[in-house]
Amino acid sequence: QVQLVESGGGLVQAGGSLRLSCAASGRTFSSYTMGWFRQAPGKEREFVATITWNGNTYYADSVKGRFTVSRDNAKNTVYLQMNSLKPEDTAVYYCAAPNVQYTGVLVTTTQYDYWGQGTQVTVSS
Repeated sequence: QVQLVESGGGLVQAGGSLRLSCAASGRTFSSYTMGWFRQAPGKEREFVATITWNGNTYYADSVKGRFTVSRDNAKNTVYLQMNSLKPEDTAVYYCAAPNVQYTGVLVTTTQYDYWGQGTQVTVSS
């Protein structure tokens, strides 16, 4: 049973930082592209960042230069370091994994099969 569990969300002031973690179980994802998405109230789930098995990354324009995605394959865990947070970053953040070993970055929700429960990030102004 594949499970993804996010942690690290919380309340932070604008300009602050948070690091989200996504611990995977039920399958070793060292050879899989992984992704982060977020969903704010009244909005669709949107792409945030993705990382391939060999460390290639891609970011949404809204977070580029502020967020960094990384992975520790020995721990079967991916991370999202969020710096210079803005109120518009407020959302539930989700970790995602595909069921297929794609070779490149994945940027749409339909490319992913497994999702974590989400962790709330709230940025106050």
